Amino acid sequence: MTKLTATPLAVALLAAVALPLGAADWSDTFLGYRTSSEFREPGIDGTVGKNILQLGHASGWAYGSNFFNVDMLMSDKGDPAANGKTGANEVYVVYRGGLSLGKLTGKNLGFGPVRDLSITGGFDFNSKDNAFASKKRFLVLGPTFHLAVPKGFWDLSVFACHEQNYNGIVGKSVDYKTTWELSTAWGIPFQVGSVGAEFKGYANYIGAKGKDGFGVETKPETLANLSLLFDISPVFGAENKVFVGGGFEYWNNKFGGQNSDAPAPATNRRVTAPMAQLQIHF
Repeated sequence: MTKLTATPLAVALLAAVALPLGAADWSDTFLGYRTSSEFREPGIDGTVGKNILQLGHASGWAYGSNFFNVDMLMSDKGDPAANGKTGANEVYVVYRGGLSLGKLTGKNLGFGPVRDLSITGGFDFNSKDNAFASKKRFLVLGPTFHLAVPKGFWDLSVFACHEQNYNGIVGKSVDYKTTWELSTAWGIPFQVGSVGAEFKGYANYIGAKGKDGFGVETKPETLANLSLLFDISPVFGAENKVFVGGGFEYWNNKFGGQNSDAPAPATNRRVTAPMAQLQIHF
């Protein structure tokens, strides 16, 4: 695979935001589980069942914040591994680190609905043991606008992004064109009577990134993952520790491939997957 390159600014930023991981002013670490039988994968006409284990961590320090997440995705046989005997397994890792310009300068940079501005950098990478054998390497860098909400958080980011990957079907590494991403993430706590709840999630819109490993021009893709979770911690004599609820994943033009609504067999169908979820926070 072609060696992944990055600008000196991106490398410096990632190093800066990663250094204070051990000196957090606040942190939230959790284990999660979500499942659905309605996921979809390119090249597979039917739906796919997946069980997803998650390790997530968010923290803040004097001059910024960190977010780290690992998903371990286990498919049923509808999404077969390369051996054709079991369902495929995938590991997907995300890191985002931000430096607050307001905290760095000691000035109030808020305006209108924005309470602060950060510079955010990060990466995604994955590995999957199906025939496609994806090895995604993805860098992002750009400003994040922290919106003023009464409780919780709501962030809006505009990134320059660059992806490299691998297509095992044709045995070819792919170095995509640098493109842009509009990304938002939120976590809004609220009460339903005496029960605590939270509406949380993220949504990404990524521009077309040139030709894929098959030589086909990619399309802009949209991924949204929404969760509505309820705090059942009081059952265990705690608070804000154990959450259950539902979620929904929407993915249009998955991986940049053109959606197909044609009769079976179709190469890439839109994902609309309801999910059951559990999170345990520490």
